[in-house]
Amino acid sequence: MELLHKLKIGDVELENNLILAPMAGITDRPFREICKNYGVGAVCTEMISSKAIMYGDEKTKLLLNTEGERHPVIAQIFGSDVEAMKKGAKYAEEKADIIDINMGCPAPKVTKNGDGSKLLLNIDLAVKLTKEVVKTVNKPVTVKIRKGWDLKNIVYEELAKKLEEVRNIRNNITSAEQGKNILAENVI
Repeated sequence: MELLHKLKIGDVELENNLILAPMAGITDRPFREICKNYGVGAVCTEMISSKAIMYGDEKTKLLLNTEGERHPVIAQIFGSDVEAMKKGAKYAEEKADIIDINMGCPAPKVTKNGDGSKLLLNIDLAVKLTKEVVKTVNKPVTVKIRKGWDLKNIVYEELAKKLEEVRNIRNNITSAEQGKNILAENVI
């Protein structure tokens, strides 16, 4: 298999499988445009707080400004409140082609609220959030996870299997060259 190949996520076809990762304070709109000029298949916004979107925070909404931007764009949202995640995903759906749920950020300012990688300690909630987001939006949904919260809580296999069940709600993650689950590939 070639290193660079087309990739399809739901109904979104990427020119190649190079995806700009979300990086707080870095993947703003000008940086995303620069990366597009260098040929990435898709770009990702900075991580967006679903609660900030729910409460109408204008600064947060600016992070999702994709007006006039070349697509595909992935919006990454985070949170642990089901209603906030649904509202955040619905708002992001208007701006992006794919919604990515962050369950991998280990930053204390994120995990102290039960968000990001802290969700790896509550698999039932992680699955419920994902299921509700998938039901709320009409765009493909992906999930960023880590192997686990710590060496005593390695949960990626269990979580990936449960997320695979969520995937069956709407078969939305496929690859033109691969028949395997992209969620499981993105674990590490």
